[in-house]
Amino acid sequence: MQANNQNERLAMDFFTTLSTGDLEAVRALLHEDATWTPMVRGVPGEGSHVGRSAIVDGFLAPVRGLFKPGDPKVLVDTIASNGSLVITETRGVGTLCDGRPYENRYAWAIEIKDGKIFALREYMDSLYVMRLFEKPPA
Repeated sequence: MQANNQNERLAMDFFTTLSTGDLEAVRALLHEDATWTPMVRGVPGEGSHVGRSAIVDGFLAPVRGLFKPGDPKVLVDTIASNGSLVITETRGVGTLCDGRPYENRYAWAIEIKDGKIFALREYMDSLYVMRLFEKPPA
């Protein structure tokens, strides 16, 4: 996938960095007043996370802790933008700590401000996640 402008490049860099698991590098890409809102209910990480610390320490670290180190990876399938708004379709792939595979589809609305990620709205297959976490590990 190729970015067509600076905002799309930032979004692509964000997903590439997120996929490494380097949460301090992710923190550096976020605006001081950033928000990350999974647009779901009843799944791990639901609710709005406000500010870099809340996003990285209170949300991303625990969610990534559900996976084997280095997972999940975020693969960008499509990207489009209009000004400061970037829209992407992605796939999250990886392995949970208990060995089960994870493969989910996402859509993102990402707002850019001052050259940083300012707002993330994350849409996913929440039924898939709910079923994944209500099943006992095999």
